[in-house]
Amino acid sequence: MADDPQKRAAELLPKVETLRAQLRTQVIGQEALIDDLLVALLAGGHVLLEGLPGLGKTLLVRSLARGLGLDFARIQFTPDLMPSDVTGTQVVDEDGGSRRFRFQPGPVFAGLVLADEINRATPKTQSAMLEAMQERSVTVGGVTHALPQPFHVVATQNPVELEGTFPLPEAQLDRFLFRLDVRTPSAEAMAAILAATTSAPAAAEVSRMASADLGALQALVRDVLCGSHLLKFVAELVLATHPDRAAAGERTRRFVRYGASARAGQAIVLGAKARALLAGRPAVVRADVDTCLQQALGHRVLLNFEAEAEGVRVADLIADWRVAAERRG
Repeated sequence: MADDPQKRAAELLPKVETLRAQLRTQVIGQEALIDDLLVALLAGGHVLLEGLPGLGKTLLVRSLARGLGLDFARIQFTPDLMPSDVTGTQVVDEDGGSRRFRFQPGPVFAGLVLADEINRATPKTQSAMLEAMQERSVTVGGVTHALPQPFHVVATQNPVELEGTFPLPEAQLDRFLFRLDVRTPSAEAMAAILAATTSAPAAAEVSRMASADLGALQALVRDVLCGSHLLKFVAELVLATHPDRAAAGERTRRFVRYGASARAGQAIVLGAKARALLAGRPAVVRADVDTCLQQALGHRVLLNFEAEAEGVRVADLIADWRVAAERRG
């Protein structure tokens, strides 16, 4: 059957592997980041990238959009950026002496949007992105306009330049499926980057998929099985992040201000399903879940000032929550 999930997966997964291999030749030293980005997009979510400038974030997202057959748009967020600069606005058309309003779409009307330095924009502009990310539509002049499908946002934050920024509220952070750290590459990878970027550019073209292929892969992710024992484990782990629960661990009560929402559990399960699909497995295994914990929880669990003073991070507490979930599961 043409719509058999296993047959469809067998047709599409080699395309994804080809794309992944080509992206690794273009963005050197970021293999884990490329894998996590592919997982997040196959899971149907948005991604928040945090890292220093000059590590290839824009190149990676642009190449990924081209490889997935998606229209690409880059929005440079600044304090003077208005919501209409993102969503679009009403313009006046004159024809034969008559005037009428016409909607002019903004750059958010693309399959893959790079929101560069999103925390530089004011909360008013950030809220416009919030509706687009959550509802996958924008409202201008009282009229709602649907965004293209698939639609994904990859936003970046610079951890160094803090002056003049507007921190993203927890409600907007929660809309990102994953938060990923863009790490400085190793010395070997850095040498390869220098060799590639200071010589004649190669004429390599990233393999193209159709946007319909991405939609089909996202549907296949939902068909991957996840056992009830793993769902229970994820549920218990998310609840273990809440310091106000009677069963909360000592370090959780001491360092955590607010725990993760149900969206964290959804992100973990969908990310695990996407990893299983990419591995060619029909069902999720525990390793798929464990690999998604930091990416899904790092931006959803809010730590307090004591944790900041002692240098405690969410990654340091995940082991505690995993043990608590195993005990209760």
